[in-house]
Amino acid sequence: MGRTVLLTGRPGVGKTTLIRKWTSAHQGRCGGFYTQELRESGTRVGFEIVSLDGQRALLAHVQRRGAPRVGKYGVYVEHVEAVAVPAIERAIAEADYVIIDEIGKMELLCDAFRAAVQKAVDSPKSVLGTVMQHGDRWVEALKRHPDVTVVTVTMQNREHLFDQLADCRGEFRSWCAG
Repeated sequence: MGRTVLLTGRPGVGKTTLIRKWTSAHQGRCGGFYTQELRESGTRVGFEIVSLDGQRALLAHVQRRGAPRVGKYGVYVEHVEAVAVPAIERAIAEADYVIIDEIGKMELLCDAFRAAVQKAVDSPKSVLGTVMQHGDRWVEALKRHPDVTVVTVTMQNREHLFDQLADCRGEFRSWCAG
């Protein structure tokens, strides 16, 4: 089994929550980024990229006009390249664990992002990330990579998965084999 674990599952099941909990509880040096929803008056209006070293940028917003778009959101591809890609590259160079939340439609509009993800998976570093359930050919090939294990998160298994991830030492190999 691989040293990369990619969590997948339905939106809202807790994939990002699992990663953020694991990152804050883990002793090793983590680098990379996560995404978070932006809400106004209880309604989701967009998403933000947050690097683990504190940089932030809009990923997408309902008020962003023009292309590219994913659903009702206009995507800031330039912010993916300016914040997410360097966060992945710094993590590969400096951290023990590379966090990539998430490998989704919006992020994948950036070719440099695809290259950075591939570089992370091909590196000797352990990678923990999230990936959309159904993707294009590139995503499906990534899921079949020999060093990648894809784990589906559900409401029923998410706490158990956190416990398994929390027990990880070193690479994810031992966890993936269990």
